[in-house]
Amino acid sequence: MAAFWGAALHAQEWRHWGGDAGGARHSPLKQINRGNVSKLRVAWTYHTGEQSDGTRLPYRSTFESTPLIAGGVMYLTTPFANLVALDPETGRELWKFDAQLDRERIASGLYINRGAACWSGGGKQRLLVGTLDGRLWSIDAVTGKPDPRFGVKGAVDLRAGVADHFPTHRMGMSSPPAIYKNLAICGSIVPDGEAHGPAGDVRAYDILTGKLVWQFHTVPRPGEFGNDTWPGDSWKDRGGTNAWSVLSVDPARGIVYLPLTSPATDFYGGDRAGAGLFGDSLVALDAATGKRLWHFQTVHHNIWDYDLPAQPNLVTVTRLGKPVAAVAQVTKTGFVFLFDRVTGKPLFDIEERPVPKSEVPGEFTYPTQPFPVKPPPFTRQSMKPDELTSVTPESRAFCEAIIKDAVFGGLYTPIGFRKTVLFPSTNGGANWGGASFDPETQTLFVNSMEIGFVQQMTKRPEGSEIPYRTQGVRTPNSRFWDPQLRPCQQPPWGFLTAIDLDKGEFKWRSVLGVDDELLAKGLPPTGTMNLGGSIVTAGGLVFIGATNDARFRAFDKDTGKELWVAKLPATAHAVPATYLSRKSGKQFVVIAAGGGNKYNTTYSDSLVAFSLE
Repeated sequence: MAAFWGAALHAQEWRHWGGDAGGARHSPLKQINRGNVSKLRVAWTYHTGEQSDGTRLPYRSTFESTPLIAGGVMYLTTPFANLVALDPETGRELWKFDAQLDRERIASGLYINRGAACWSGGGKQRLLVGTLDGRLWSIDAVTGKPDPRFGVKGAVDLRAGVADHFPTHRMGMSSPPAIYKNLAICGSIVPDGEAHGPAGDVRAYDILTGKLVWQFHTVPRPGEFGNDTWPGDSWKDRGGTNAWSVLSVDPARGIVYLPLTSPATDFYGGDRAGAGLFGDSLVALDAATGKRLWHFQTVHHNIWDYDLPAQPNLVTVTRLGKPVAAVAQVTKTGFVFLFDRVTGKPLFDIEERPVPKSEVPGEFTYPTQPFPVKPPPFTRQSMKPDELTSVTPESRAFCEAIIKDAVFGGLYTPIGFRKTVLFPSTNGGANWGGASFDPETQTLFVNSMEIGFVQQMTKRPEGSEIPYRTQGVRTPNSRFWDPQLRPCQQPPWGFLTAIDLDKGEFKWRSVLGVDDELLAKGLPPTGTMNLGGSIVTAGGLVFIGATNDARFRAFDKDTGKELWVAKLPATAHAVPATYLSRKSGKQFVVIAAGGGNKYNTTYSDSLVAFSLE
């Protein structure tokens, strides 16, 4: 097998989860283009054989993997962190590695793995994959066998050093590590419903040995920068503040970018008064040493679970006629924050604006929050009662009952003791699907779901570690929707937005997704919930699944016009990939269609590849 990093073949494959190390999710391929995309057909389908809807087993699975195509081979992870090598021309299985998850350690919940990372050097090729039970595997890309020189029998124990005091708490990885030279840089998934738990520290491991090289404390310790934002010993054993999504790397500058999440607990912060660095911060580190270079906190003292969910996009924009290396961070709240990639200087003004205070005893509400002046928010951030849905009488009646005596708050309204309707929900806005970037037009493409949530604070029993917690209303997952999962406000309920990053302005917005039952009743496309993301190609196309209608679509990147749509066996809660086959010279587009998760009950194990007929 050819080395992963063969320069002549690099542009033809998809060697990183985000297309490149910086998450641009752009491909220079244009065999499939505006003129012929209507001729795309299913080329092959691969079934992992791994899925669970929670009825027979005490867990559900969601197939969210983005495959890598490197050295003429496709590499795919399953929801249970098993690694599969396929022939990218036919979907034929070449080998499969069983990660042998310790399911007792994971217990019940959602089984998920978004993909692996590729590395090569010294004639060796390795695939690095993290697991929910807290291991990092190094797998030989040719044989599918663990590298015996990496850690212990091919795996590193990720729990060591961060979960020692919390042996029963969940700690692992759901996203791939970032690769910088011979380092695998790892985020983690940790509990956020308890104040204390495994640390969310980001760590780098030597790919040749598995040895820990550096560790960045996402909650600063005494003597470290940012510890003064944690009064007293509120920093100690603090849970959350982790990077559960995908990291980005600027290989030329040696910088890794971390999208960090909320400190625990994510809805109450009376025991952690202060801004709480580096919670909800975009942090730039020296990738070789883990030293902090700069940071920006997008939410101070987060009590809404508005964490950074998406991979930072490393982009190039134009300022005063000159190119500027930048990093764009999309958020659950619907903002795009744009910074100079090296200095951290905002490229559009960011205002600290006053926000309401909490009525919850002991809660500390930070007096201001950062609002970027540009671009405008790409998702709804508030609602008025007269905007209630009318798509069906049943939906309206159900939603009217929900809002009785409810408080309708704007962004950063604290959740109080009355029902509080807030937009967006804890899933965004944007989520882990993130955004894609077209370098030809300096355009960012981001999908959003327009859904709120309804919560109220309630007192916990005496002696509880945290005195208050949120309590949802009687809707699925406490979202602001009806039993059919139709949002309670008037549609549209999903968008794909193109943002000119030079100007900080929208280029276009397209409704994303359809409700088949409402279409049959004569309603126009409403958009749907969507979880997953897009890619953009030199063929002038934006490809996206994500929508809760089990479709895969292609849009004109310049106009937002939908040019092609295909029905899938289940919703594609994933980011697609595209590549050129070495055997036939055909361009393929591939996406995982697994369904499930929070938004539907149809489950599948299908990886579907498309090519021109």
